[in-house]
Amino acid sequence: MKTNSLLLAVMAGVIAITTNIASAQDTSSTQRLDLLGDPAAVSEAQRTIVITPDTKYVSVTGGETVKFIVGEKSFAWRFDVAMTVSAFELGQVAPAGLINQKVVAYITPDPMYRNP
Repeated sequence: MKTNSLLLAVMAGVIAITTNIASAQDTSSTQRLDLLGDPAAVSEAQRTIVITPDTKYVSVTGGETVKFIVGEKSFAWRFDVAMTVSAFELGQVAPAGLINQKVVAYITPDPMYRNP
């Protein structure tokens, strides 16, 4: 009986630790919006990307302004990102409720800042 009680206590501790680690990871994945670029006018976009239900990721370049079409709606984003940002979930910067799936924006560094 003591062995079972000890085992249950250890398992409960492991579950609690695992839950705390998962919570900390979720929090750290949320990035500061000011490091991800800025909203832009759709007319400023240099290119357009259509987001469909099957879209899992998009590839963009730092410094680029992109128009995203989602169904009948659209928005534009200027990817003036911090040098440390190479990817983020597009839903973080889209108008609320516009993107209902996980779409990751992978950002190639701005060529203006590359070393020759």
